[in-house]
Parts: sequence; C-alpha cells; structure tokens
Amino acid sequence: MKTFFAVLHRDLLLAWRARSDLLVALSFFVIVASLFPFGVGAEPEQLRAIGPGVVWVAALLASLLALPRLFAQDFDNGVLEQLLLSPEPPVIWVSAKILAHWLTTGLPLVLIAPVLGLMYQLEPGASGILTLSLALGTPVLSLLGAIGAALTLGLRGAGSLLALLVLPLCVPVLVFGAGAVDAWAGGMPVTAHLSLLGGGSLAALALAPFACAAALRLACE
Repeated sequence: MKTFFAVLHRDLLLAWRARSDLLVALSFFVIVASLFPFGVGAEPEQLRAIGPGVVWVAALLASLLALPRLFAQDFDNGVLEQLLLSPEPPVIWVSAKILAHWLTTGLPLVLIAPVLGLMYQLEPGASGILTLSLALGTPVLSLLGAIGAALTLGLRGAGSLLALLVLPLCVPVLVFGAGAVDAWAGGMPVTAHLSLLGGGSLAALALAPFACAAALRLACE
C-alpha cells in the first residue's frame, strides 16, 4: 500500500501542476452539455428527455479527452520502464494511476452534474439519480479508458485509435446510466440500472489493472 499511495500522491501532484489540462476537460464537459439546450430549444419536457443522455455523452467525451496523458508522460521520460522493472507488482501502481485519473477527471464531473441537471430542468430526484449513476459509472470509463490508453501507448495516431477502442465498450455504461434517470422519471425502480453500473465498476476494477499491466509491458518491450 506504500507504493500505491506514493504513486497516487505523485500523480495527483503532477495533475495539480498541470491543472490547466484538467480545466480544459471540465470546461469541455460543461460547454458540450450547455450547447444542446440552445440547439433543441427550451421546451421543458424535451430538455428533461434528452438531459441525462447528453450529460452522460459529455462525461464520456471529457473523460476520453484526458486519457492520452494517463501513461504517455511516464512513457516518454522513462519512468514507466523503471516502474515495470521494480519489484512491486505492476497492478498496484497501475491501480493508483487509474484512481488518480478518476479523482482528477471523473469526480469533478460527478460534482458538477447537479448544476447541469438544473439547466435541463430535471427534478431534484432525477438530478440525484443522475449524479449517483455518474458516481457509479465514471470509474468504468476510467478503467476501460486506461486499457485503451495502454494498448495505444507510443503508437502514431494514438488519440484516434483510443477513441475507436474505448467508445464502443462504453455504450452499455451510457445506456444504464441514462436509463436509470428515465426509469425514475417513469416511476419504475432504478435498482437494476444502478446495480449493473456498480457491478460493472467492480468487474472492471478486478480486471482492468491486470490488462493494463500486460499492455504496458508490451509497449515498453
């Protein structure tokens, strides 16, 4: 755990020093979500219908925007190779780097979601379900995105390849995340949607660090 917290602290410190990049991702999320009401009109029912889906798509794109820097900087300066040569299991520090990515990109999206819910005139209950679904689902975006970032590390056109790999895998997360709000609005239980999001996060947490470690070894060979 000492290695885990050391890498987590290092990545959070580096993210803070390059906080302009984090602000770009957060601003992108807010701008994308804010543009749709201007394009589709101010009809309350229409805004409530499209709001959850728009927020989820914007969250996915903002998370994707921050993924290329997850391993690239350490790969360029040789730190990644040294970490792989260290006696510590790669899964430990890979998990720490993914957690740092979620804390700096996913968590701010979760915190700002209620404000966007007001923009789409969502009821307090619907806004709460949206926030909860983002809290359960955005870790999946970071974990799956980390696998894509590791697989495309060092490749030409890595950003485009990363999008092609990650976006199809995230479709179920978007479906269940936005579906939870729609179910609540329709008076139906949301337990199934939230349970699937939570189960997906746990499954990704159990498998993604191992897949990332294997992909990083291939990239450094």
